[in-house]
Amino acid sequence: MSILATLRARFRPMVESLTDAADELLDMLRPAQDPRFGDYQANFAMPLGKRLQKPPREIAEQIVAGVCLDDLCEPPEIAGPGFINLRLKNDWLTQRLAEAAGDQRLAIAPTAQPRMFVIDYSSPNVAKPMHVGHIRSTVIGDALYRTLKFVGHRVVSDNHLGDWGTQFGMIIHGFKHLVDKTAYEQHPVRELARLYKLVNQLVGYRDSVAELPERKRLLADKRAELEACEAERAVKPKDKKLKKLIRDVSNQVSELQQKCNELRGRIAEVEADAVLSKLVETHANIGQAVLEETARLHQGDPENLALWREFLPHCKEDIQRIYSRIDVRFDHELGESFYHDRLEAIVAELAERGLLTESDGAGCVFLDDFETPMIVRKKDGAYLYATTDLATIQYRMERWNPDAILYVVDQRQSEHFAKLFACARLMGYDDVELRHVSFGTVLGKDKRPFRTRSGDVVGLEGLLDEAIRRAYRVVVENDEGKPSGPELSEDQRQEIARTVGHAAVKYADLTHNRTSDYEFSYDKMVALDGNTATYMQYSYARTQSIFQRGGVDIEALRASRPGILLEEPIERELALELTRLADALDKTLDDYRPNVLTAYLYSLATTFSRFYEKCAVLKAETAELRDSRLLLCDLAGRTIRQGLALLGIGVVDRM
Repeated sequence: MSILATLRARFRPMVESLTDAADELLDMLRPAQDPRFGDYQANFAMPLGKRLQKPPREIAEQIVAGVCLDDLCEPPEIAGPGFINLRLKNDWLTQRLAEAAGDQRLAIAPTAQPRMFVIDYSSPNVAKPMHVGHIRSTVIGDALYRTLKFVGHRVVSDNHLGDWGTQFGMIIHGFKHLVDKTAYEQHPVRELARLYKLVNQLVGYRDSVAELPERKRLLADKRAELEACEAERAVKPKDKKLKKLIRDVSNQVSELQQKCNELRGRIAEVEADAVLSKLVETHANIGQAVLEETARLHQGDPENLALWREFLPHCKEDIQRIYSRIDVRFDHELGESFYHDRLEAIVAELAERGLLTESDGAGCVFLDDFETPMIVRKKDGAYLYATTDLATIQYRMERWNPDAILYVVDQRQSEHFAKLFACARLMGYDDVELRHVSFGTVLGKDKRPFRTRSGDVVGLEGLLDEAIRRAYRVVVENDEGKPSGPELSEDQRQEIARTVGHAAVKYADLTHNRTSDYEFSYDKMVALDGNTATYMQYSYARTQSIFQRGGVDIEALRASRPGILLEEPIERELALELTRLADALDKTLDDYRPNVLTAYLYSLATTFSRFYEKCAVLKAETAELRDSRLLLCDLAGRTIRQGLALLGIGVVDRM
C-alpha cells in the first residue's frame, strides 16, 4: 500500500471541491523534509489561497475539517501560513509492518490497473564486443523491466540487436581481404572485432581526409564572423543581441575547432603507423567497397549471406556471455535483420498515406516542428534506421498491442526518436505511449567519455573483471579486519567478490539520475560506505549476521507474529522507512528513474545502521522487545534484498 497514494486519495474530495486542478495540487503532498513537522506535509493551501483569494490558513482549516484521517494519522496540525503537517499513527505503522512480515511481497499489492509494456534496451552492435557505453541502457532497462513486472504490469523485453547493415559490410570486406585465418579459427569473435575496428579506421581516415578541408573553411568563416562581431561590440558595448550572437558564434568556433582536431587526430594516427599507412594506399576505395558489400548482403547475395550467418552465432554467443555474467535476460532478441523484409512495405505505406516526399532522390517524411526531414530511403535505395524503427513499431503493435513502448537509448538520439514518434502518430499509432527513456554518458576523470589509456572505449567485460578484482580486495580487508579473525574461505571470498563486483558496476550506474552524465570511479563503486551496492549488500549481510549469531529461526519468528514495539524514536523512524517502499516504487515508475529506488534503499540502509547502533537486538531488555527488533531487522533485510533484486542485483549472507 502506497502511503502517498492513500493520503492523496483521502484529500482528493476536498481539494476537488475547491479547484479543477486537483492532480497538480495533490502532488504537493509529500514526505516531510524535517521530522519535527511530521511524516508528511501538504502545501497546497498556499496556491489555493491565491486562486480563491482567501487566506491559505483558512483554506487549510477548511480542508482539514472535511478530510477523514482518523484511522491513519494523528490529528493534523496547521503550521505557518497554511502548511498541513501529518503524522502517521504508530498502531497504523505496526499494522502495516505486520502485514509485510507475513507476505512474500512485503505487502506490495499488484497494481489495480495493469498495462502492457514493451521495453527496448541494450541493443548492442553485435559486430564488436560490448563496451562501457552499453552498461547504462542495459541496467536501466533491466531495472525498469523487473520493477514494472513486480508491481503487476505485463512486460516484454526486446533486445533490438544491431545485427545487420554497414557494420557487417565492414566485417565481410575485412574478412575477404584482411583476415588472419589462424586468429579467426582460434578466436572468431576477437578476429571479427579486429577486422571491424581496422576497416572502420581505414574508412574513417578516408572520410576525415575528405571532410577536413570543408571543416577548415567553415572554421575560417566563423572566426572571421567572430572578429567582425567583436569589432562591432567595441562600438556597441551594451547591445544584448550582439552579445548573444558573439556567444553563439564563439561556441560554433569552439565546436568546429574541436571537430578539426578530431579529424586531424584520426588522420595522424593512421599516417604515423606504417602498417595502416600501407593499407590506406592499397585500399583507396574502401568506403565504397564496404557499401557494395553491404548492398550485396541486403540483396541476398549467397556468399555474403553465408558469411553473415557464419559470423552471427559467434557474435551473439560472445554478447550472451556478458549478459549471463550480469544476470540480464530478454524475452525476445529481434534484431535489425528481422525487419529487413518489412522495410519496402513501410515505405509503400508512407507513400499511400501521402507522407512520403522525394527530395534529391531520397524518400523523406517532412514533419511539423522539425527543420530537416526523416529520411526513410536513401537515393541509392538503401533503407535507414528510421525505416527499421517504423517497421519495429508496426510489428510490436501487431504482436503485443502494448499500451507503452519504452526505448532506453542514449540521449544523443533524442531528435531521432522525436521524429520517429511523430511519424508513427501520422501512421495511426495514436493509442500507445511512445517514450524515449534517455540517459547521459559515462565519463572518465577528464570529463570525456570513459576510455582506456590508449584511447579505446573501455570494454564491458574488462570493466567487470576489474570491478571483481577491486571487490575482492575489499572483501579480504573486511574479513581479515574482523575482531575474531577471518571467517571466510577462499572460495567464499571469490564468490562474494563476483557478486559484489557485478553489483557495484550496475548500482554505480543506477544510482545516478539517468539523464545526467556521471564520472566513473572504481574506488567509489566498491566502497563500504556511501550510496554503493557494496554498502547495501553489507547492510543486508549485517541483518543475516544477527540471526546467525543469535541462532534465530527467522521463519518461526515470522510465523509467531510478534508485536512490533516502537519505543525508541529510531525504531519508529525505521518503521516509517520500511512502509515507504510502495511510495518509492510508484515514484520510480512515474518517470522511469531507477535512481529513485536506489535513493530509497540508501535511506533505509542508513536508518537501519543507526537503529543497529542505538538499539540492542539480541541483548534487548525483554523477550518481547528482542522479538520486535529481530522482526524489524528481518523486514529491513528483506526490503533491501527485494529492492536490490528489482535493480538486478544479488545479495550475500556474509561479507
